[in-house]
Amino acid sequence: MANFPFQRLQADLADLIAKTPAGQRLTSEPELAKQMGVSRATLREAMRTFETQGLIRRRQGSGTYVVGKVPVIDAGLEVLESLETMARRMNLAVAVSDLHIEQVEADEDTAAGLGLSVGTRLTRIRRVMRADGRPAAYLIDTLPESVIQPRDLPEGFTGSVLDFLIGRGDRFGVSRAVIGATNAPADVAKPLEIQRDDVLLRFKSQLFDIGGTVIDYSVSYFIPGYFQFHVNRRVGNS
Repeated sequence: MANFPFQRLQADLADLIAKTPAGQRLTSEPELAKQMGVSRATLREAMRTFETQGLIRRRQGSGTYVVGKVPVIDAGLEVLESLETMARRMNLAVAVSDLHIEQVEADEDTAAGLGLSVGTRLTRIRRVMRADGRPAAYLIDTLPESVIQPRDLPEGFTGSVLDFLIGRGDRFGVSRAVIGATNAPADVAKPLEIQRDDVLLRFKSQLFDIGGTVIDYSVSYFIPGYFQFHVNRRVGNS
């Protein structure tokens, strides 16, 4: 019974969200906490459930908004494909914004991800993927300059590094990904128009060439509600 008040709070929030038109801002957190008779910390904890489901979104400095029904990219993880390819197959309209292409030096994380020395010159490509006009994912690809340089990218490049490499004729071995939940850091929260520390799904991936060398180290952040990933697995001993 100890959790009953919290469950009742979640039920009240679910009812409020259901009755609020998509795109409309909810009452401010201090006022909403007062109306529901709870602390702001308790309210935020309860609201995270609905953020994870993609039903609401907090925007830095603006407030919390109800999200309408959004297009969902449903994809298996057995075959590596770009998000753009997945979306086209499902006839979903997506767009890329906030595209940044820069030359950087490898820090400890990217050096480890690429199997290179700290300070190695790299090309980094960052962008936001939008679905239905709203930010849905923040994608960061980092590659050695020997693989790609900014001048190699064509005019009108839309942001899909994988599609560019495939179109260029590069040959790949395997891709390895580590998948987990994380809290949005400030530099990711801003382009995604969410609050710092909001819950996101994160993929850290390495793409290997046929010789076993890492040619692309990517970190992708997904807002819950826009993506549904699944894996088809064979039953052991079958």
